[in-house]
Amino acid sequence: MKRIIVASILLTISTCIWAQKWETSFDVAKAKAEQEGKNIILNFSGSDWCIPCMKLEKDIWESSEFITYSTSHYVLLRADFPKKKINALTKEQQEKNDKLAEAYNKQGLFPLVVVLDKKGKILGSTSYKNIPPKEYIALLHSFETN
Repeated sequence: MKRIIVASILLTISTCIWAQKWETSFDVAKAKAEQEGKNIILNFSGSDWCIPCMKLEKDIWESSEFITYSTSHYVLLRADFPKKKINALTKEQQEKNDKLAEAYNKQGLFPLVVVLDKKGKILGSTSYKNIPPKEYIALLHSFETN
């Protein structure tokens, strides 16, 4: 019984350590980026219908390599556009995401990953690429050095 409890505690701790914090408010993300001196990764996603979005989530965002790197280099911001009723956003959140799309994703591309500076200026953008996390991180970083 003690082993089960200890295993549960360790699993919870490790999940908390590796869990990413994706902001859903642009204002919060900008304030955090300003305070921490980081750039912002804005991810436009169709989490329940867009297959490349799901691959990006699984292959890149959930990789330990990206989690470790992003924690010290980026503020993460997600604008999700689910289609299934069960995943519907609140009206307030949908309005926030729509405003982000008007400003940064006028073409309605999914997934779209936009790297922004702490003021919200676009540094570069990309989509899902079938490459290892290390290469994807390098791609994102390349927008910051141009």
